[in-house]
Amino acid sequence: MTVKIRILLVDDQYLIREGIASLLELEAAIEVVGLAANGQEAIAQALDLKPHIILMDVRMPEMSGVEATAQIRQVLPACQIIMLTTFDDEEFIVQSLLAGACGYLMKDIPPKDLIQAIKLAHAGVYQLAPEVAGKLIGALKHKQEFVTKPPIETSLTARELEVLKLLAKGTTNKGIAQALYVSEGTVKNHVSNILMRLDLRDRTQAAIYAVENGLS
Repeated sequence: MTVKIRILLVDDQYLIREGIASLLELEAAIEVVGLAANGQEAIAQALDLKPHIILMDVRMPEMSGVEATAQIRQVLPACQIIMLTTFDDEEFIVQSLLAGACGYLMKDIPPKDLIQAIKLAHAGVYQLAPEVAGKLIGALKHKQEFVTKPPIETSLTARELEVLKLLAKGTTNKGIAQALYVSEGTVKNHVSNILMRLDLRDRTQAAIYAVENGLS
């Protein structure tokens, strides 16, 4: 029996929260295990319910989605968090990704695309709404201090650079392995080396770093 993707929904607006939950519950592969109205509730429920994916609003009372994301990712690193919001401000986008979010989507996303985004996040693929990706690139061009790391050419091997370029495109480990004709285990080792050498926390930060360095 296929294990369902366990979802925690976090949004301070009741109707939106319930509406998204009703929509997702129509998908056989997804199970909504909890609903939260702010960041503090999100942390408590995440620790209790251990969801696979959290759909997180950005601006909420008590505690923002960005703050909650950072805290949840520290204690539940396997939990993937997708920001689902109406705000496409550069600051929110950058802060969310640095906090550990694996995606940043807008609430006007078509239902089928949201379901697909959840499945991709569960598979380890990060995602940005098209309009968000453009703003992120603009933010990186104007804020060089955003990710200050050692020069990339002195930090990574040629093979690691190839892996990083594919990470920037959202390619899964399996996809990278197929593209480079190596095993998935080898890809995982390369990804670990990239994160360690560049002092990055996860694949999302690696992808952002690649964009900033012109590798996307």
